[in-house]
Amino acid sequence: MAFSEEDKLVYGNRICSVGPGRLTGSDRVHDPSCIDLAMKLHYVKGLYFFSSHAAEGLTPARLKETMFEWFCHEYYYTCGRLRKSESGRPYLKCNDCGVRFIEAQCDKTIDEWLELDKDCSLQRLLVSQQVIGPELSFSPLVLIQVTYFKCGGISLGLSWAHILGDAFCAADFMNKWGKIVAGLQSNKPNFLKSDTLTERSKDHPKPLPQEPLSVKRIDSVGDHWIIPNNSKMATFSFQVTATQLANLQLEISGPNQIDQIPIFESLCAIIWKSLAKVGGGTQPEAVTICKNSPSKPAKRTVLNTQIMISKVKAGSFSVTETDPRKLATLLLNEAVDERSLIEELVEKDRGVSDFVVYGAKLTFVDLEEADFYGLELNGDKPEVVHYSVQGVGDEGAVFVLPGPKGSGIGKDGEEGRIVTIVLPEEQVLELKAELINYGLGGHDLP
Repeated sequence: MAFSEEDKLVYGNRICSVGPGRLTGSDRVHDPSCIDLAMKLHYVKGLYFFSSHAAEGLTPARLKETMFEWFCHEYYYTCGRLRKSESGRPYLKCNDCGVRFIEAQCDKTIDEWLELDKDCSLQRLLVSQQVIGPELSFSPLVLIQVTYFKCGGISLGLSWAHILGDAFCAADFMNKWGKIVAGLQSNKPNFLKSDTLTERSKDHPKPLPQEPLSVKRIDSVGDHWIIPNNSKMATFSFQVTATQLANLQLEISGPNQIDQIPIFESLCAIIWKSLAKVGGGTQPEAVTICKNSPSKPAKRTVLNTQIMISKVKAGSFSVTETDPRKLATLLLNEAVDERSLIEELVEKDRGVSDFVVYGAKLTFVDLEEADFYGLELNGDKPEVVHYSVQGVGDEGAVFVLPGPKGSGIGKDGEEGRIVTIVLPEEQVLELKAELINYGLGGHDLP
C-alpha cells in the first residue's frame, strides 16, 4: 500500500485492547434503545489537544493503568461486543473484550500541527476511522488513540460507536476518565443493572401514521456498519470568534436586539441559505435539527442517545431568497420532534433495518452545551477540542461546538464557537466562498 506524505505525519502505531480490571460478571447485556439502533451506522469522533504540562508523566502504561479502573464503573458496556438476538436485533454482550488502544508518534509540535491543519482535514490521522464489522463479534465499539508530539504534548482521539449514545455521552465518558487519572473518582466498581432482552412481538406491526422526514431507510449493509455514500464526503472546520458572533446576531436580530435569535439558529440560518445557493439548483427545503433535550441534563448519567431529533420544513418559499432572520425564526419555532416516530419505525422493523440520520436531510447539530472541556489532565484543560460524526449521509451535516475556553470572549461574556461541516466534496469550495460573504470561515482555528 502506498502512503501519501500526509499519511506519514503520524507513524509508529502500536495497538492493543484494554478492558476492566475486574470481571463484570456473567450474562450481562445491554439492550440499545430504538433511537440508538437508528444511529448505529454513525460514529462520534472526538479529538483533544493537551499541552506538555498536561501530558507530563502520562506514558502509555500509565494511561492504560487508569483505564483498568475507568472501565470498572458504568462504562463496562463500552468493553463489550455486539451480538444479534434470534430476530436479528443487535444487542451488547458485556464480555470485557475491551476498547482498542492505539499509540502513535508525530514529529511536529502541536502548534505546528494546528497551523498545518487549519481546516481539520488531517484529523483522520489522529482519530481511528475503523468502523464496526464485517465481524460484529470481534469489532470494538470504542477506539482511543494517543499521539505524542515533538513538543511533549499529546492528542487524544476518540472513536465512539453511536449505538452507545450521543456526543454528550461520549464527552462524559472522557471526562470520567480524567477524574480517574487525577484520583478523584472512587475505584469502587459501579456496575449498572444488566438489561433484559425483551422478546418483541411477532404480530404484524401497525402501519405508521407517517414516515419521519429526519431519517432515511437504506438497503441493508449486513454486518459491515458503514454508510454507502453516493458522493465523496469532505470535512472542514472554522472558528467563529465572539466578535463575529456579535456581528452575526446584529445582522440577524437587528440593532434593538428585540426577540434576539440564539447563536445556534443564527449560524444555521446563514449556512442553510448559503448551501441553497451552492447546491447545484437543488435547495434543501427540509432540514433536521439535533440538540440536547430540555428535559435531559447535558451531562449524561446513562448510555443512550437522548438528543432531540426534529424536522423543519421551509414551506413554499425559496430558501435562497429568504431573509436569514426568517430562516432562523423557522428553525427556532417550527421544529417538530420526530423521536417517537423514529422509535415506532425502528420497532416496526424489529430493530433490524438500517437507517441514516445525520445527512438524511441537511442536519444541524447543536453541541454547545456539551462539556467537551471537562476532561482535565494534571489540572489542565485541553487547548482545543473538536467533535464531529463519521458516516454522514449525502445531504451533509453541520456541528456547532463551544470554542476554546477563555478565547475570543465578547462583551457579554460570550465565547466563540467552532463549526464543523461535512458535505459532498464538490460543494466545499463554493460554500467556503459563500460563507466569507457573511463574515464566516475566514478566521483560522487555533
